[in-house]
Amino acid sequence: MNANILKRVVRAIADGSQNDLDRLATKIVQAERQTGHNKLADQLEAILKQTKSRGIGNGHATPIDADRNLKELPLSRRQGESLASLLPAETLEHHMVLPPGAEERFSRIECEFAARDRLGTYGLRPRRTILLYGPPGCGKSLGAKRLAWKTGLPLMKVRFDALISSYFGESASNLRSIFVAAKERPCVLLLDECDFIARSRNNGRDIGEASRIVNSLLQLMEDYDAPGLLVATTNVESSLDPAIFRRFDDVFLVPLPGPDEIRKLLQMTLSAVRVIELINWDRIVDQLSGVSAAMVVKAAQDAAKAAVLSGKKGITEADLHLAVAELRRSDAPEREA
Repeated sequence: MNANILKRVVRAIADGSQNDLDRLATKIVQAERQTGHNKLADQLEAILKQTKSRGIGNGHATPIDADRNLKELPLSRRQGESLASLLPAETLEHHMVLPPGAEERFSRIECEFAARDRLGTYGLRPRRTILLYGPPGCGKSLGAKRLAWKTGLPLMKVRFDALISSYFGESASNLRSIFVAAKERPCVLLLDECDFIARSRNNGRDIGEASRIVNSLLQLMEDYDAPGLLVATTNVESSLDPAIFRRFDDVFLVPLPGPDEIRKLLQMTLSAVRVIELINWDRIVDQLSGVSAAMVVKAAQDAAKAAVLSGKKGITEADLHLAVAELRRSDAPEREA
């Protein structure tokens, strides 16, 4: 075990911090999986799941806590509808396979958040507002979940369907309520597909309420001083208002996976399934070139499910080829459109 993690485990035990222990246990599982100890990682993960199913030290909200959290969520002014959904950090997906450059950008945000007090003593501010862009399925929303899990913050995802109103000024008022809620309770505030409310004001078709909400967003981000993080994502960064980019502390691409990332995604997804023959991974990786991370994971999961349902003792290369071919067939109409 990593010496640093071991020290943190002992410190968490000494402090009686169950939440820290839960997070460290998950880190240990992740570290073992990354070093190729998949069987041990699966066993440790099973132990954690058994403990959580009994409600011991899992950090999940009790019904009373859940009710309190629900009441703390911002509500639309007219309908009283929840403007966001709240996900505890412990429930979030967070495993990502990224090229070194993107991994470094995420790690830097996490390190700066952890050292925010120390940075503050030197008059320095950590990165707190982040824009992630890239093609669909590349992991932008997953990146926001990872940041929430790594920082131990709950994720508050804005519901644009409830935020937008046809009444004059009400959308901007709803947006302000969300930012006030994020200031009152530390969280990762997620504006997923933010182009929905941040489209360029130069677009002649967007007038009235649409323009007002962009102006409101720009002002709220200019004054942003919440204790957590704000993460926005978009597939079409070219459609965003040019002024929005200056409001973010960090803007970076979450790219499609390269050959190394595709291989790691396949092997990580299939780690719980027995491979019963030698697989030419290079050939499979070549067939998945240009595919999003989400689709790589889907192909591996489909191959594993097909192997299980057929009653075989494990997965074969043929299972993977069939899954990839099916993925390509289903993807072709979308790309042609």
